[in-house]
Amino acid sequence: MRILGIDPGSRITGFAVVDTAERRLRACGYGVIRPSAEAIGERLGEIFTGVGQVIAELQPDVLAVESVFMARNAQSALKLGQARGVAICAAAQAGLPVFEYAPRAVKLAVVGSGRADKIQVQHMMRQILKIEAALAADAADALAIAVCHAHTQHSLAYTGRQSAATEMRP
Repeated sequence: MRILGIDPGSRITGFAVVDTAERRLRACGYGVIRPSAEAIGERLGEIFTGVGQVIAELQPDVLAVESVFMARNAQSALKLGQARGVAICAAAQAGLPVFEYAPRAVKLAVVGSGRADKIQVQHMMRQILKIEAALAADAADALAIAVCHAHTQHSLAYTGRQSAATEMRP
């Protein structure tokens, strides 16, 4: 299975595709989408196009994305939700099922603590996926979301239970 992880943001959106073939995790591609436009509508369009290009190039089977959380600033939370929405729309347009995970669940799955900071997530993604190069924080977060989905699906398959993640359906 190929998992597209998205760490949405209106200024920087992290993306990562992780392959889970033969019960091993391998990063197929990762990076960030940095919209150049100033107007929010144009930035969202660039994110939609960028996610669509990642899907076309790396051919993931599913999308894993963080669930919405309330930030200190309501305006920031709204913009985050909009960026998340266009990424989900790009995946839906490509026919990908969408799963969402709480930020704490992602950190717990990859670091062992739901309160881990970005540096710990970056370190663990480099260790788990054997990445030698430095990782941008947003790309590392996207890798963590994809790895969280892989671990969750593996655990569910092992135990024979239904999905604990929230699958978003149209």
